[in-house]
Amino acid sequence: MNLNATLVAQIVVFFVLAWFTMKFVWPPLEKALDERAKKIADGLAAADKAKTDLTLAEKRVGEELKKARESAADVRGGAEKQATSIVEEARAEAARIVAAARAAAEVEAAAVVQRAKEDLRGQVAELAVAGAERILRREIDAKAHADLLSNLKQELS
Repeated sequence: MNLNATLVAQIVVFFVLAWFTMKFVWPPLEKALDERAKKIADGLAAADKAKTDLTLAEKRVGEELKKARESAADVRGGAEKQATSIVEEARAEAARIVAAARAAAEVEAAAVVQRAKEDLRGQVAELAVAGAERILRREIDAKAHADLLSNLKQELS
């Protein structure tokens, strides 16, 4: 055989094989590689999106925690204010009750003193009448009796 014929036959076989590979083998391989590249690109994009979503979610969680802490502080402050106002109201009410009780005790004490004075006046009047009876039985002096009664009247007033 001739070296040229072998070389030409090998070149023809090579071109046929190259044409066959480019026509039937290369398109499915290229399609598979393109699909694989697309899947990888989609996965990377999804990973990037997940990272950004995670960052945004962490920021939102931080903001929500901050809001919750502020809300809790507001609620706690409101509760403390309400407790303080309730305590102040209770103190004011207790002071009012004590003042009312003191006033009632003073009124009652004044009434008792007044009743005692009236009882004493009554007893003094009875004693005066008894004394006047005894004086009248012993002697009858109108001027002396009038002076005694006027003095007694002044003392009772």
